[in-house]
Amino acid sequence: MKIIKVLLILLCMNAAAQDNYNLVIGTYTNACASKGIYVYDFNVNTLAFKEKNSTDGVINPSYVTVNKSNSVVYSVNEDGEKSNVSSFKYTPSTGKLQQMNKRDAEGADPCYIINDDKNVIVANYTGGSIAVFGKKNDGSLTDAKQVVKHTGSSINTSRQEKAHVHMVYFSPDKKYVFVNDLGVDKIFIYNYASDGGEQTLTLKETVDVKPGSGPRHLVFHPNGLFVYLVNELSGTVDVFSYMKEKMVLIQELTLNAKDCNDFNGAAHISFSNDSKYLYVTNRGDANNVTVYKVHANGMMNQVQQISTMGEGPRQFVIDPTDNYLLMANQNANTIVIFKRDKTTGLLSDTGKRIDICSPVCLVFTPNK
Repeated sequence: MKIIKVLLILLCMNAAAQDNYNLVIGTYTNACASKGIYVYDFNVNTLAFKEKNSTDGVINPSYVTVNKSNSVVYSVNEDGEKSNVSSFKYTPSTGKLQQMNKRDAEGADPCYIINDDKNVIVANYTGGSIAVFGKKNDGSLTDAKQVVKHTGSSINTSRQEKAHVHMVYFSPDKKYVFVNDLGVDKIFIYNYASDGGEQTLTLKETVDVKPGSGPRHLVFHPNGLFVYLVNELSGTVDVFSYMKEKMVLIQELTLNAKDCNDFNGAAHISFSNDSKYLYVTNRGDANNVTVYKVHANGMMNQVQQISTMGEGPRQFVIDPTDNYLLMANQNANTIVIFKRDKTTGLLSDTGKRIDICSPVCLVFTPNK
């Protein structure tokens, strides 16, 4: 009997442990009193949360990415011409982040960052460039092994006066890196060779989007057959088929309500974990999130548009259970927790908030 009780206790403890994840939060530090990167303990059943740890004195780590082994966090440090990229040793059990090193971003205002086993790749917005950094054995950064500079402009003279690289994104098969350039209205597709040194990225082709659109973020459908692009300036979502490594536009949708001429600031786009629904944020005058149902042919229809309950919605994340969507409202200094209906995809406000200075990027990781 005692053995059974012990086993039951251990099983319950293990089950409880699976309810808790770390929520890693990237912020801006120049707008209010932020320490940089925060790690929160978050329970996906009770929605209980508490701060576990944070950095201190790290400048504008707005976007972050975590390595596959959950042991290193990489961040941009958005600071104009003095911008850097940083690596941190990450201890999930305590949430401790210990900076290992930082490197010049090789371009002003890095705004997106990704990593794989070999490299860390950064999109420099104001610099209009892509920088590739290698990884040392401990996960810290080498000097930049390659810098790719974009040139050009488009029709919006105030926002598209030059190249503005806004996202770097691995294709599902890791053969390519997709790069959105808001300034020149193009998606650049680069061949990716992880051990390629100065030729890690080589241009394969470019895909034009409608002039003045301002491509910002994209996401692949988990089946790899469709690509979904949100355009910041036009407030539109483009749907592409991706057959035989060729992108073909099959649908264009607007985030604006009918007869609405609000100022757009479309931001982030991401699937639910079950890939049935797509969520897109719009800042500007709208400050809302649009929910689309995705069909087998890749096309979508809108099922909801709801306020983000705050200003400046940037990135959001859906929790590992697919039950909740956490929205980083940068200008409202809060993360809003929405309940998500798995059947309909619809969102409803739980009333729960994480109050934190200027949140931008949210990443769930295991807590051990």
